[in-house]
Amino acid sequence: MQTGAVVAKRLFPIAGPTGTAALRLVFAALMLGMLLRPWRARLDTAAWRAVVMYGLALGGMNALYYASISRLPLGIATALEITGPFIVAVLTSRRGVDFLWIALAAVGLLLLLPITRAAGGIDRAGAAFALGAGACWALYIVFGQRAGAACGVQATALGMIVGAVAVAPFGIMSAGARLFAPRVLPLAIAVALLSTAIPYSLEMVALRKLPARSFSTLMSIQPAFAALFGLVLLDEHLAPRQWLAIAIVMAASAGTTATAAHESRRTGLRSAAPVRAQRDARHAPPGRGGTNGNADRSRQAVA
Repeated sequence: MQTGAVVAKRLFPIAGPTGTAALRLVFAALMLGMLLRPWRARLDTAAWRAVVMYGLALGGMNALYYASISRLPLGIATALEITGPFIVAVLTSRRGVDFLWIALAAVGLLLLLPITRAAGGIDRAGAAFALGAGACWALYIVFGQRAGAACGVQATALGMIVGAVAVAPFGIMSAGARLFAPRVLPLAIAVALLSTAIPYSLEMVALRKLPARSFSTLMSIQPAFAALFGLVLLDEHLAPRQWLAIAIVMAASAGTTATAAHESRRTGLRSAAPVRAQRDARHAPPGRGGTNGNADRSRQAVA
């Protein structure tokens, strides 16, 4: 996905961030439509509502993220965007230790956001766009699970069509005829394939099989990859403080994953213990304890 973001940034001087987002969504919708044939899906009203919300969240996430990376380095924009999945992970948890991860994430954000001197000269609008993309990412996770449960992987194609329809008018208004320039189309197809068609299809499979909390926090390594791709391919150099902030945000997200997994195992063991006890009691030999043993002793007493 980060490779697609690198290619997208090279399109910005021609098509602009909104035009690039529109091209990405339109071509990805065409690819996924031909591959998955979403018109075969049979959806009820609730499923359509989930698909539409999923598609709108997907379109908004793409448009706002591209607006953010047009003003910010990839690593910083992705670290700010990942606050959306982090919030999903925290809100679906009921553990006190999550306040520790919230505090840790807040420290990282304070180092990144342009509200303190430590944040340096980070662009305010870019930061706002990245946080907006994070909010859309949170909605994408929630409604993506619902849409995926209703119509499987075809939800990806349907959501992409909704996102393309929602964003395309803004892309046309911002870039006009430049969207159809011959040198733009090959790059746009590459962006659609690398950033959307392949990753989102895999994510939809993951959303169907993983809890929202687990999926959200598995995304915690993305800022590091984004920062490295930006450094190597786009020559985006970050200050040591910004690398530290990205690492802190990643640690908070990964910490939520670890404690959630630990709590899930403990809950599973507690719920399984009574079941095992009942099963062992049913299968205990007569006279050796358990239900059968009690009944055997009762019969002896009556005799």
